[in-house]
Amino acid sequence: MFIHIGGDSVVRAKEVVAIIDVSNQEVTKKAKSFIQKMEQKHPIIRISETDVKSIVVTTNYIYYSPISSVTLKKRANAFYLENYITQKETQK
Repeated sequence: MFIHIGGDSVVRAKEVVAIIDVSNQEVTKKAKSFIQKMEQKHPIIRISETDVKSIVVTTNYIYYSPISSVTLKKRANAFYLENYITQKETQK
């Protein structure tokens, strides 16, 4: 399943490593350090130059998204819930 992260961009839900809220002024030092390290290893894709609300880190890329982290997390949770239900149904 895919998660729409803004504009014309979608990512595979299983490739998402982290969704980070950039509007939170109290992002921990560890989170900032994590982002800086990931930026050195992975290409950055800016979906919106002016309105960045979250950073989506995947196994291959870092996306600056105009969609709030809360919305993105709900979309990701929908994927995992659907996957869980499918697994339970196949076990019957």
